[in-house]
Formats: sequence, C-alpha cells, structure tokens
Amino acid sequence: MSGLDHLLAKSLNEIIAKNLGAKTVKKIDDRLFEKFGLSITQSIEEFDKLDLVLREFFGKGADGIEKKIFENIFHTKSNKSKDHWYTLSDSYVNSVILQAFGDLEKKKIIESVSSSPKIINDILKDCQLPRTSGYRKINSLIDDGLIYQTEQIVVDNKKINKYACAFSNLKINIEKDKLTVDVQLSDSDILKSSIFQTIQI
Repeated sequence: MSGLDHLLAKSLNEIIAKNLGAKTVKKIDDRLFEKFGLSITQSIEEFDKLDLVLREFFGKGADGIEKKIFENIFHTKSNKSKDHWYTLSDSYVNSVILQAFGDLEKKKIIESVSSSPKIINDILKDCQLPRTSGYRKINSLIDDGLIYQTEQIVVDNKKINKYACAFSNLKINIEKDKLTVDVQLSDSDILKSSIFQTIQI
C-alpha cells in the first residue's frame, strides 16, 4: 500500500457516501465484509477489492462511478512526457499537505525521505531532530499518508522499517481564491498504489 492511498482514503470515503447514498454504501460495505472481511474505509486502501464489489453491483457502470468519484479529488495533468503529474483539488487532502509543509520539522522529514528511503534513526540525524518530538512528527506524517513504509532491513537481528515520501515532487498553486497541489509520482509510486493500479488513469 502506498502513502498516497492512505492520504486519499478519508476524502474518497466521504465522496463515495455523497455520490452513492447511504443505502447503497451500506450494501457495498456489507458485501465487502462478507467477501474480504474489510469495511468500505479499509477497502479504499486496497482499492482493487472495492473495485470488484462495485463491479458486482454496477457492472461496467462502475467505470463511470469511479471516474466521477476520482474527479472530485484529482486529475491527470496533460503532459506529453508521461512523467505522472496529478493535480489534487480536494480541500482536505490539500490542507493535510499544506499543514505538513507549514511545519518546518515535518518539511525537513519529507525532504529527507524524498531522495531515498531511510530508517527513523537516519531521518532524525539528517533533520537534527530530538527523538521524542521527531518520532511524534514522523508518526503524524505516516498517519496522514505523506510518508510510508517501503521495506524492512535487518540490523542486529531486529527488523527496522525504511520510510519514503508518498510522491516524487510537489508544487503548490494558488490562483485567485483556488488552491491546488500538483504531485508527481514515480513509476514505483504508481505500482505500489492500489488506487492508481486499479483505475489506470
């Protein structure tokens, strides 16, 4: 699972409820639990499973439903170079990103793991952060989906997680009273995202 899936999950949950209505969402939720043991919220982070259930209910109409749902959150930036830029327009997602970049320590952490995945001790050293507050900031970024676990390494017979940024590059755009965030995803970011793999934008 990618951090981006986690970042988008809360907004997707609300948009799905708004677009499909409470009764339909309840039926989908029941079917997801019956088939996979997942709630609709959990299935958003394993989107291929939600996609299967939507296809059970709506057939080919699921394509249109998914497209409508995702248009509320992001769209592909038209670009001939195929470098995977997406514009995020959802206010919740954008506020999470802006709040993180408004916090200088969180910004340092994101920048530290943007170049290559790192273990927490290396992140703390790189950013010159105290352990307690540094761990708290890192955990907050993980909870928000801005950084995520990529792999585990073994050091002194202990498994230690490495963390990476959910996107490769980021641009914040303010035009009049509208704020959008453009994110660039690497090929590996897209491969790790069940949402992007399923919808094939």
